[in-house]
Amino acid sequence: MVHKAIFLDLGKVVIDFDFQRGYRALEGICPHAAAEIPKRIAPTGLVERLECGLIEPRDFVSRLSGILELRVDYDRFCAIWNHIFTAPLIPESMLAALARRYRLLLLSNTNRIHFEMIRQAYPMLRHFHHLVLSYEVHAMKPRPEIYRAALDRAGCRPEECFYTDDIAAYVDAARTLGIDAVQFQGCEQLERELHARGIAFADD
Repeated sequence: MVHKAIFLDLGKVVIDFDFQRGYRALEGICPHAAAEIPKRIAPTGLVERLECGLIEPRDFVSRLSGILELRVDYDRFCAIWNHIFTAPLIPESMLAALARRYRLLLLSNTNRIHFEMIRQAYPMLRHFHHLVLSYEVHAMKPRPEIYRAALDRAGCRPEECFYTDDIAAYVDAARTLGIDAVQFQGCEQLERELHARGIAFADD
């Protein structure tokens, strides 16, 4: 089967991140230790609601600030919340080369606070033809709706699409729909997977 579209996850595939950076920064403006912060956040379901676009960012920040007893305004919180992102894991040259030959889609569980910063801070994202973002399609991986949204935008059959994600369950969900998917384990491994499929990823 000839591949016509490439779907890439964002976090831990295109761009690395470390939640601990954010927790350590929050620790300085609330009475809770960094290790306790995710334990207080997780039961609320607020992050999932934000990433499904079911709560507005300012409402999210207000509610989370109450839970964590934060002493911070909205803009300062967003700066801290975005502090988790670090270096790209895939070179821009690979994205550019893929975009010249295939439909290139970003397929990500993310939220408006993160993505508005990411779009500005990482101009390499301009190579993607479509951005399939959980907060815009109101569904997070591994729900089938987000993959179907990517297939619709690619205009391809599932077997014509290659997808990589660092989370095995999300890869399995894509395979269930017939998408050719592999778990991301680094750029060199991705290059091998692309090469094995005859997918060109180098500059001319």
